[in-house]
Amino acid sequence: MVDTLGDFAASLNGMLGDLSLPHVAPAAIEVMVGKGSEHLILSALVHVMTPAGTTPSAAEAGALKAKAEGLFDRAWARYQHHYLAINGQHSAVYPGVIEGLKALRARGLRLACLTNKPTSFAKPLLAAKGLDGFFEWVFGGDAFERKKPDPLPLLKTCEALGTVPARTLMVGDSSNDARAARAAGCPVVLVSYGYNHGEPVRGVDADGFVDSLAELAATAA
Repeated sequence: MVDTLGDFAASLNGMLGDLSLPHVAPAAIEVMVGKGSEHLILSALVHVMTPAGTTPSAAEAGALKAKAEGLFDRAWARYQHHYLAINGQHSAVYPGVIEGLKALRARGLRLACLTNKPTSFAKPLLAAKGLDGFFEWVFGGDAFERKKPDPLPLLKTCEALGTVPARTLMVGDSSNDARAARAAGCPVVLVSYGYNHGEPVRGVDADGFVDSLAELAATAA
């Protein structure tokens, strides 16, 4: 719903600066997004600590991962500090989102937001962008024991909505979302924009694709 790449870049680079590490380019961040903040931070740390133009051996990759994990607690604290300070300032709602959500709600459909972003980031972002009023429930990546692509968060969201997976449409933007939906038994439609780990989203196993939420609402009407 929201293009937050700018927020990720500002927060990660603020964190990296605090750790006296080089900055990471937005293009590199884009392929790291989607598996939660922990994965994003560790990926960014490994990326900036890897010598430019090199491909680490298995042993070198293991050492880099261990070094990143050793820095994680400090990095996580600084990342939270920077993200909460700028949350939403470098992001924008994708075209068609508000129109689509209004149309879906007008049809009496119940909506929930399920994201791997921490709840403390997700709820203020939705409020800042005027999207919070559309959802009965908002669940972040720390709401349950496991994150997408595990089916647990989606199954728990279905429970909260009082619906069964087979009658609950998952709308996402990545293979992470599609895998969670498939495992939970939910139909899934993916938007053609957003983040999919650097891979073409139309190559993902999904039940359909749309270019905007407005298009989805019109198709479902």
